[in-house]
Amino acid sequence: MTEEVRGRTARVVVADDQTVVREGIVMLLGLLPGVEVVGAAGDGDEAVRLVAELAPDVVLMDLRMPRCDGVEATRRIRTEHPGTQVVVLTTYADDDSLFPALRAGARGYLTKDAGGDEIVRAVHSVLSGDAGLSPSIQRRLLERLSEPETRPAEPVEAPDGLTGRETEVLVLIAEGLSNQEIARSLHVSTATVKTHINNLFAKTGLKDRAQAVRYAYAKGLVRPPAG
Repeated sequence: MTEEVRGRTARVVVADDQTVVREGIVMLLGLLPGVEVVGAAGDGDEAVRLVAELAPDVVLMDLRMPRCDGVEATRRIRTEHPGTQVVVLTTYADDDSLFPALRAGARGYLTKDAGGDEIVRAVHSVLSGDAGLSPSIQRRLLERLSEPETRPAEPVEAPDGLTGRETEVLVLIAEGLSNQEIARSLHVSTATVKTHINNLFAKTGLKDRAQAVRYAYAKGLVRPPAG
């Protein structure tokens, strides 16, 4: 971090749909040097509007918000207002939250157990061009990068409007994995797995895992074992 950035007061917008959490973050940052909270938003649409109006240096962005979530708001801010950086501040550290946020343009990612000093460091890190990632997020990224590629390279066209992740979950169901084993394989929570299963069942009209297995074989997503 350069001396110029270190001595600068960063203008920050806080975006979180929970009023108590949002006000708590604003109050915490108000007690710390190096940041000035210039606005607070209750959803992603309001965050984008405040960025257009106030041109802050950084947005502290929650992910799970109504109307416009944090990932979409991040994408819009980075596209429409590239002078504003985004640091995600969320409860969730699973892959389905982390990687979409980073792909959308977030330069920092912290969980809500981060202390005030850690938040300020992340804000100033992204302003200096570095990444503002908590140690646990850095470890997760390194683990992901070091994992061997286990999925086949051959692309499979997803049937019935299934997303790529829903198709992946369906294949793992057909391979006999439990929800907990699927969660470990994909590095997501079991709740996320259940959401994907509910979505794919709704799209395909399937009612149980046995039907899902037959469906996966019928659609050519998995092949019977040789011999």
